[in-house]
Amino acid sequence: MANLVWFGFVGFGLLLLVAPVPAWAQQDGKPSVPAASGSQISVPQISAPVSDGNNNNSDGSIDEPPMVTPPVVSGQSYPVATASQERSNYLRGGVIFSSAYSDNVLGATGANSAPVSDVSYSVWPTVALDETTTRLHWTLNYAPGFTFYQRTSARNEADENAAVNFQYRVSPHVTFSAVDGFQKSSNVFNQPDLGSAGAVSGGTQAANLSVIAPVADRLSNGGNVGMTYQFAANEMIGAGGSFSNLHYPDQAEVPGLFDSEAQGGSAFYSVRVAPGHYLGATYQYQRLVAFPTQGENETQTHAVLFFYTFNRTPAFSLSLFGGPQHSETVPPTVPAVASRAWTPAAGASMDWQGRFTNLALSYTHVIAGSGGLAGAVKTDSASLSVRQQMTRTFSGSVTGFYAQNDVLDSVVLGTGNLGSSNLSTNGHSISGTASLQQLVGQNLSFQAGYTRLHQDYSGVEVLAAHPDTNREFISISYQFSKALGR
Repeated sequence: MANLVWFGFVGFGLLLLVAPVPAWAQQDGKPSVPAASGSQISVPQISAPVSDGNNNNSDGSIDEPPMVTPPVVSGQSYPVATASQERSNYLRGGVIFSSAYSDNVLGATGANSAPVSDVSYSVWPTVALDETTTRLHWTLNYAPGFTFYQRTSARNEADENAAVNFQYRVSPHVTFSAVDGFQKSSNVFNQPDLGSAGAVSGGTQAANLSVIAPVADRLSNGGNVGMTYQFAANEMIGAGGSFSNLHYPDQAEVPGLFDSEAQGGSAFYSVRVAPGHYLGATYQYQRLVAFPTQGENETQTHAVLFFYTFNRTPAFSLSLFGGPQHSETVPPTVPAVASRAWTPAAGASMDWQGRFTNLALSYTHVIAGSGGLAGAVKTDSASLSVRQQMTRTFSGSVTGFYAQNDVLDSVVLGTGNLGSSNLSTNGHSISGTASLQQLVGQNLSFQAGYTRLHQDYSGVEVLAAHPDTNREFISISYQFSKALGR
């Protein structure tokens, strides 16, 4: 049965990719479709200065196409909308009602416990703002709400989903950017856009969200700031910082999982060797902290990564990176015993944003935050997102991820395979979501989908006994929008 499920995901994804271009593709107008309201944030584009025809722009800058910030250092997720769905300068509001059935909402609740199934109901008022000028682009998405469970009513809670993305061109050659996202929810899949879980990022310092807790109070916050300076026609430098926090207010709901936080900083140099082709190097520092039962486990990393990026048009981006990464881990029980190691870091990412099809995928092999495990992990992770606009009012999407998480120096930290009573917290997660969306009129839309999640972590009590989760969901969304400046 499991193999049939995964073959179903693959088949649906191929269907989206090979679906014929709709007949309405030749029309000039863009279809009216609701934009994604999840936590994924697209890279904003600021209008280039207007040239006077004499190699001088209206703001005094040189008449050269502006360089792009490589994905490996931008710290932002790829967009999930197709080109026909891209909008700017609007104010939108609305309300979303959703319901979901899950066959495993609590995980392991005791010896020989059976999986607990339940139905949830959620309501989210939503507001979204997108404004673009020649120097500024900023977006805001906010969706507070409430989630109610039919059987496990003790897990009912008020939800918060907020994301802000700000980019400002300080001068003709200097750009400042800032991104922040916050989520308060009892389930990582419980979002206003239920098909958007699993953002695809080309960066190396994204938060590790691959360990999925069952229904439990959960707070997560992450963001980054950066400054870039294009000091020559084909050369750019930049620096930035990032942070992420994961907090479980009631530890008794998630035995074997722990709070964590991460901070990082980076600096890079990039050169455009040909139109659309970039080479460069970046130094990145991370401080990764997990808070197990006793003390805290801290890992610090230093990496020098070399990268290549191809970005000839805004619709396509390809990025490769690799280099050495050094880690130093200090265990909570014996702080004087630190473990140091050199490991390779590498990855690749690609994004294609067609008029009716969007495809994003990535792979990374890096040292990352714990994501709820006992310490920082060496992770191999892959993500995929496919979105297809099949008709003017009908679209589908497939998202998925795989991650193998190996806790650094697990024997030193007391989490290794030292005996039957001390199982390893190392393991892997694999998840896939398929969804369909139907637009009715200009304001009303329906969404339905299915998520399958498998997690293999023998040393994490709440996940070990019941590693599989199946979740079906539906939602009804009413949204209205108003163009700004018109």
